[in-house]
Amino acid sequence: MRVYVPLTLPGLAEAYKTGVLGTGPFVAYAVTPALREWYLSDDIEELEYAALNRAALASLRLLAADPGATRRRVVVAVDVPDGTATADPDRALDPAALGEVRVAGTVRLAEAAAVHVDADDAEADVAAAAEALEAADGGDDDAQFVVDGADDHELLWFATQEIPNLLGLGD
Repeated sequence: MRVYVPLTLPGLAEAYKTGVLGTGPFVAYAVTPALREWYLSDDIEELEYAALNRAALASLRLLAADPGATRRRVVVAVDVPDGTATADPDRALDPAALGEVRVAGTVRLAEAAAVHVDADDAEADVAAAAEALEAADGGDDDAQFVVDGADDHELLWFATQEIPNLLGLGD
């Protein structure tokens, strides 16, 4: 099963240093039955894109909690064995938990398929979205508009071999 793990650049740096993406249980996002029902599509690529976007929102939440982190959303895509990632049936109908899964066990960064990261030019919009997130959660429509502005930036795809360059450790 493909899961999408939300991180920040400091979180990616830590995973790169330790070689561990996560030690279970940890939260990731995937194509769950609730996400399928919500998205109303049978196209697996569209559903995976929706799960990736849910992880991008979770990455934004991590940025809001870490004011010192570079304002770029980070999502790592990794394939885990079936049964390793499970959705909480009690949260299936919670819109905030769409696509959310708990991954059991340890997942090594070497198992990752790809890394998705905002481009440099997204930083201002992502920073504004992180600042507006709390107000948007409280129902402020103007703040929600600012949060949605981060989604105007597509996350770029990077091979895992490019992680050192993303972290400024490359040549």
